[in-house]
Amino acid sequence: MTSSPDRIIKQRDIIDRTALADKVESIVAEDGPQRCRPQILELLQGALADGRAEIKRRLGENPSQGYRASAEQAFLVDQIVRLIYDYVTVHAYPAANRSASERIAILAVGGYGRGEMAPHSDVDIGFVTPYKRSSWTEQVVEAILYLLWDLGLKVGQSSRSLDETVKMAQEDLTIRTALLESRFVWGDRAVYEEAALRFWSEVVANTAPDFVRLKMAERDERHKRMGDSRYVVEPNIKDGKGGLRDLHTLYWIGKYIHKVSTASDLVHVGLLSVEEYNRFRKAENFLWSVRCHMHNITGRAEERLTFDLQREVAEQMQFADRPGRSAVERFMHYYFLNAKTVGDVTGLFLAHLDEAMAQKGRRFIPSFNRKPRKLNGFQLDRGRLALPHDQFFVEDPVRLLEIFHLADLHELEIHPSAMRTAQRDARLVDKTVQKDPRANALFLDILTSRRDPETVLRWMNESTIFGRFIPDFRRVVAQMQFDMYHHYTVDEHSIRAIGLLADIESGKLKQDHPLSAAIMRNIVSRRVLYVATLLHDIAKGRGGDHSVLGAQVAETLCPRLGLSAAETETVAWLVRHHLLMSATSFKRDLADFKTILDFAQAVQSPERLKLLLVLTVVDIRAVGPGVWNSWKRQLLSDLFEATEEVLRLGHKQRGRDERIALKKSKLGSALQLSPEKFAHFAKTLPDAYWIAEPDDIIERNARHLLKNEGTELAIDACYYPDRGATLVTVFAADHPGLFYRIAGAIHLAGGNIIDARIHTSSDGMAIDNFLIQDPLGRPFREQGQLDRLARNIEEALTNRAKLMTQLDAKPKALRRADAFKIAPSVLIDNQASNRFTVVEVNALDRPALLNNLALALFESKVTLHSAHIATYGERAVDTFYATDLFGAKIESKTKLKSLETRLLEAATVRARVKIKAA
Repeated sequence: MTSSPDRIIKQRDIIDRTALADKVESIVAEDGPQRCRPQILELLQGALADGRAEIKRRLGENPSQGYRASAEQAFLVDQIVRLIYDYVTVHAYPAANRSASERIAILAVGGYGRGEMAPHSDVDIGFVTPYKRSSWTEQVVEAILYLLWDLGLKVGQSSRSLDETVKMAQEDLTIRTALLESRFVWGDRAVYEEAALRFWSEVVANTAPDFVRLKMAERDERHKRMGDSRYVVEPNIKDGKGGLRDLHTLYWIGKYIHKVSTASDLVHVGLLSVEEYNRFRKAENFLWSVRCHMHNITGRAEERLTFDLQREVAEQMQFADRPGRSAVERFMHYYFLNAKTVGDVTGLFLAHLDEAMAQKGRRFIPSFNRKPRKLNGFQLDRGRLALPHDQFFVEDPVRLLEIFHLADLHELEIHPSAMRTAQRDARLVDKTVQKDPRANALFLDILTSRRDPETVLRWMNESTIFGRFIPDFRRVVAQMQFDMYHHYTVDEHSIRAIGLLADIESGKLKQDHPLSAAIMRNIVSRRVLYVATLLHDIAKGRGGDHSVLGAQVAETLCPRLGLSAAETETVAWLVRHHLLMSATSFKRDLADFKTILDFAQAVQSPERLKLLLVLTVVDIRAVGPGVWNSWKRQLLSDLFEATEEVLRLGHKQRGRDERIALKKSKLGSALQLSPEKFAHFAKTLPDAYWIAEPDDIIERNARHLLKNEGTELAIDACYYPDRGATLVTVFAADHPGLFYRIAGAIHLAGGNIIDARIHTSSDGMAIDNFLIQDPLGRPFREQGQLDRLARNIEEALTNRAKLMTQLDAKPKALRRADAFKIAPSVLIDNQASNRFTVVEVNALDRPALLNNLALALFESKVTLHSAHIATYGERAVDTFYATDLFGAKIESKTKLKSLETRLLEAATVRARVKIKAA
């Protein structure tokens, strides 16, 4: 893995060092050594730019030759460094009779030392001198560095004596790793050779086990920092799990232990087989191709493959659309397959290493003393499941399922050589094995295990046995979901959901999900829930409604797994409706009893309701970190409890008047007002207010209103932990346009409205309650934030703030969201509520979207009663419960069409904020 001539084709088309050296001599002869630096710099700048352009041209013609491009970049920098060194030491600071200390070796270290560089990688170089630096060596080093910096290169550099180099390498793992890859570039080769000799004899000798342990710990920490999954949908190509750094770690370990000079030498020392090395090289070449394209597109050292870059890199690498799958989805699918290859090769490499070190009594993977009695022919090798011979799976292919079943049952690791053999023999899992009752029973036991099904299912997926046994699952392996909502590929998301389900059942997540944990203790259909969780997204990427298609998969697969007809029906129903509960909770008004009745009619049984709640919870949590919050938990809990009451008592709600009377009684007890004053106060609030608002908010509103009785405007803001949000109450004289002004003011204060209830008292005062979070889904808690919210709203409502100017000054969209095209849509439903017209708007999320939509509603002369805001990554779904100005549903076809047109215009990205004086 070093830059060498046999890897560089037509080197002089990239840079001709001999010709450039001649030009340097001519410039020096013409202008003199003291005045020629600007001309030398200009010459080198031109050579660097031309070289980069040629490498970029070659990569454009052969977009999958990234590894070659990385070698060409390092070759180009080599020649530039050599030209600079010769100019500085011969002309700028010549030394006629150098002392023994006036010698310098220039070393390439790190990635540059391997001879691999992306277009904007750092140039990591080390200056090594025999002894303490002299004034001449300091002048030379400084002159070289300034020329490199003036060329626009980002240089990582060190300047040390031989003794300092050895001492620092002994003390610092990062420096030791960098020197491990050091390569002689130019200068005094004898100094380099002495440095190399001392490094191997004084630093490396007898420290291999410690180095392996430290590098593995460093890798694990890096993975944790980057998300601890190779299936994140915006991966870090360099440092993420399954990225280039994982391959580098293998090379470092191999070189440290066996002193290999190239990755191919790992085969000769027994750490990789030829086939494994070929997979190593193929994955490395692909990752280098992606990385080089990313640097070229952005013009900087960009390592994160963001959504906007994914489209451009896919285009550069000539991926094309195919029926049912876009070019970018095909490109990312191929990326994840290569990331998986990196994981596979890493596991096999470590297995070989472990075996080699075990022979010397120095295993770095810990052994276990567990000795289960019944292993059905399998053996234990230092505590890990192993095979008695190489043809063990061939004799009985069902054993390919049994090995994972035993691993789960006895909580054992699988020996890497057995895993490698399973991967090799995965093709034996044919239709005969798929239909085998014993194989299906083993798989169902693994899936529904009370121990750690997530880990064992992930082992099965890595070995490809999972996809072979469940062909429908194979179709979603490494399949990305091209949106900002999902963080993982479909297969990773599904396996994580199973893990979360097991953690809820075991009680590990009881504090986060008390209702789900209680349900798991009492459900009848435990295995139905596990199978439904596995299958809920199994039909993604097929071009139709994945819920409907997934239900069809379930109807075919469940009987094969051994589920009864009734269980199969329930699994299919859960897969078909797995989005129903979240859609109802987040996009409908739960205070409208028609919402509860419609949902209960769809669910039909308490058992289904319990199963659907838990499935919804694990589905949302498995999307990725930060997606689940207490607001979602509360909404789902409210819907569950209200629906459970309907299903238990029938469609007879406790009388509306009785519910209102009960809430008034509780408020009266809390406020301790005189009966006359309380009756007068309560009479001003409409019945809809008492039905919609919970008791604690009613009490807080009441105290706020009584405190500010007689005022035109009063604003209250507080942290509301039950919903994981900030509650803002606006008490103001009601007038048209009030809602859109409040929405604009909240946006200016940095808030996102997630829920809103709009009420008007009998004396013409608006009582509007808003739940607000910051852009990261967190509540505002600091008093300063709460004061700013209240101040901004007050200024907007009293016309002291030029709201239009301020909203226009806010950024309208983030570049990541620009990678997505979402055609806005407006759905108007007069059947979802008995009292209101329900308007749902789907659009690309962006700042001030809600403000635009609220303005469109105002201009349409519509009265707004509640708003429910949900975001799914780049997609916003805003739902409004509205009436006409007389409080009736909007029935006129002409008015409905006009409303739809205005909302569609407001939902487009091009829409400007148009604030009118209300």
